Order: sequence, then structure tokens, then C-alpha cells
Amino acid sequence: MKNSDQVDEKLINEDLAPVPQEHRTWSKWNIAALWVGMAVCIPTYQMASSMIGGGMTWWQALLLVFLGNLIVLVPMTLNAHPGTRYGIPFPVLLRASFGVYGANIAAILRGIVACGWFGIQTWIGGAAIYSTLAMVTGFDTTTAIPLPMIGVSIGQLSCFVAFWLLNVFFIWNGMKSIKWLETISAPFLLVIGVLLMIWAVTKANGFGPVFSQPSGYASNLDFWKSFGAGLTAMVGFWATLSLNIPDFSRFAKSQRDQVIGQVAGLPTTMTFYSFIGIVVTSATVIIYGKAIWDPVEVISRIGSKTLSCTALVALAIATLSTNIAANVVSPANDFSNLSPKHISFRTGGMITAIIGIFIMPWKLMADPSGYIFVWLIGYSALLGPIAGIMIADYFVFRKKHLEVDALYQLNGIYRFTRGYSLAGMAAFISAVLPNLPGFLAEVRWINPDHVPEFFKLIYPQAWFTGFTIAMLAYLLFRKISPAPIRS
Repeated sequence: MKNSDQVDEKLINEDLAPVPQEHRTWSKWNIAALWVGMAVCIPTYQMASSMIGGGMTWWQALLLVFLGNLIVLVPMTLNAHPGTRYGIPFPVLLRASFGVYGANIAAILRGIVACGWFGIQTWIGGAAIYSTLAMVTGFDTTTAIPLPMIGVSIGQLSCFVAFWLLNVFFIWNGMKSIKWLETISAPFLLVIGVLLMIWAVTKANGFGPVFSQPSGYASNLDFWKSFGAGLTAMVGFWATLSLNIPDFSRFAKSQRDQVIGQVAGLPTTMTFYSFIGIVVTSATVIIYGKAIWDPVEVISRIGSKTLSCTALVALAIATLSTNIAANVVSPANDFSNLSPKHISFRTGGMITAIIGIFIMPWKLMADPSGYIFVWLIGYSALLGPIAGIMIADYFVFRKKHLEVDALYQLNGIYRFTRGYSLAGMAAFISAVLPNLPGFLAEVRWINPDHVPEFFKLIYPQAWFTGFTIAMLAYLLFRKISPAPIRS
């Protein structure tokens, strides 16, 4: 920063300050490893299951996964650009389009979604530990009695808390420990996935019946409706990271490193690991007489305690690497942005971890339909508009020019109207409102019959709808109320 003595201490701390050039050490391989570590997880493995169960063939589901991740790669690399160029994290970048105070609204919306994901991934990791212990001790999990009101057994809850504490260890040790975890786990996790696929194909003497399953849709219209919703869900899966990718790209050596690393790591890993899920699940139809989409259950049935325990530990590590990078870094910075003087990265991470417990993620995961149409698509209706506004502001309106010092000044050019950008806030509201009726109908807060068909049709494409409207609305409002730009 050129004039660090002019920044306001209410807007900066060590974690939110621009990363000095000498500390931007992440190569394309570190960025790619980051994505492998995040993408190799149980939700990725299970990604194609709901689509195949809904009527798609295996190749249609796999194509959807690849296409969705290819699409989300665009805002991902675009929003990563200012992080690499200026060394600033996500909530600080938001100040340019939402204002020094308005940025907190967008950042907290992103942070709350991450808290939900943190809880989900922690529950999944705890479930892997629970299955491992049951296998070692011979405990019959079907006899476990759920605790009143909580809905899970004491054993499940204890494993959830144990895995939560493991996550807290990395939160406490900061970004350096996260980089180390992602780098060492990436190749290990890919090898485990390949070995599991080889085991399944060998055991089943082939790929199984899922690969010969025909389309289950009655008409082309039914297919395209499902395709649109599935594509939005795929984009929504990483819509969170497409916003806060500056939290990582600020450590990249160059734009070339962040772009190549993301292209090499994201769509390839997501598609490949989803394919492993399809292959193994298809084989379980022959091996066990039914399709088993949960890899924890598959691994527990392998027949060898040693192999099963090794594979379950690998799944726990996969979940840990995803959780720490994808669901802790952003909300830690987002909460820190609320009060930089009092909330550090470590404190923000602890807030995330605590909220992740109280949302009771096992209830969120209980309904697969709700997981896609309420959770993934629902929050994409909020995050798509933020992405549209960020890209419109940085690339179109500001032509990639930011006054870094002013991002940390209460009375600088990013103060706008009492700290809030009316153009940013109005564009956000304009983009969220069209998706609101469809969401309310989906969660049954209003009678779906009372919602016009138009709103029910656009809701499954919530991210695309919100992104497009927000981008156009923001540029329109900026013409009406232009913001000052220093040269």
C-alpha cells in the first residue's frame, strides 16, 4: 500500500491487508492442488446420483457435471484477477462495488452459506470416523438410539464433535497450515479414488448396469427442465468459491498461475471424481444387489477391515481438506471484515465452526431433493447476483483499476452514500426478487398454486437469472449514479 498511514484501523487488520509481493508464493501447482483437495470429497462423489436417479443416463449426468464446472470456471478466474493483481481478499474487494459498509452485507451472506457447508462437511467427516470405529469394534450401528430433539445417536454426535475439533486445529494455525494440507492431500486422495474404482470394477467383473440404463424422462421437455435445474445446482456447488476466490488468488505468483491452476484443477477433478462415483455405484448393483451411492457404506462392506479403515480415513482426510479450504477461509475473512480491529482470521474461523454445529447439518442432508432445490439452488439465487455485480464493477466499469488505499479508508472514494453503494444494493435487490417467489413456493412457505408459472420456471436457473440481471442492472444504475474513479 502506498499510503498505509492514511488507512482507517476500522477497516484493516493483518489478515485483511494486501499481501505483499514477496509473500505471493502460490504456483499453478499449488492452485491446482488446492482444487484437487477441495473437489475430491463425498458430495462430489455423489454428485451424479440424484441426476441419474431422476432419469438421466450416466453420460448425461457426467456431461452436466463437466459443463457446470466449466461455466463456473469463468466467474472463478475473473473474480480471482483482482486478488492476484492487488493482493486483496474477497470482503475488501466487495467495498469497490458495495461500499465500505455495504460490503459487509454481501460478505455475510457468503459467510453464512459457508457456515452451512462447514456443518455439512463436518457431519460427513464425522460419519466416516463413526463407520471406521464401528468396523474396528464390531458395533452394530443399526442399534444406535437417536438422542431426543437432536436426531442422532451419542456415538454419531461424538464423532461429529471429534472431526469438528480436527478442523479447529487447522483454523487455529492459519493459511500456512491450509496450504500444507491441500498440497500433501491432493495426490493421495486421487490415488485412493482410483483404487476404489479398480476394486469395484474387478469385483463386479465389469462396469455394471448403470452404464446401460436408458433415459427415464417421458419427454424432451421433462429432460430439459431437469437439465436446467441440475446445471444451476452444479454451478451453485462452487458459486461460493467463485465469489471469495480472491482469498486464495491473492497468494498466487501471477495471473497465469491462478488461471492455469484453476483450469487444470477444477473441471477435470470434479468430472473425474463424479465418474468414479458412477462406476463404483454401478458395480454395487452387481456386488450387493442394489445401488449404493454413499461411499462410506460401500467401503464398510469391502470385507477387509484394514482396507476399509484405510479408505475411510482417506475419505475423512478428503472431507477435511475440502472443508478447511472451501468453508473456513472465506467466512473467517467475512466475519473479520465486520470489525477488523476485534475479529481476526482465527476468531472468524471459530465463529464459523460454532455456527456449523448449531445448524444441525444432518437434518439438512436428510432430504436429497431439498439439498438440491432448496439448499444449492436457493443460495445460488443470492450468490449469482453478487458475482454479476463484482464482475461488472471491476471489468466493465472500473476497467480493472482499483485504488487500494481507498479500499481501507472510511471517507475515500468507496464510501459512496454513508458507506453504502446504492447502485450495488439496488442491483442486488433487483436480481434477487425475481427468484424469490419460486424459492418460497419450493420451501412451501406459500402455496405453489398461487405462484405464476413464470417464476416457477426461472427459479431452477436462479444463479444464471440473478447473475445476468445483477450485471445489467448494476451498469445501468452506475450510469444514473456514477462513482468517482481516480486515475
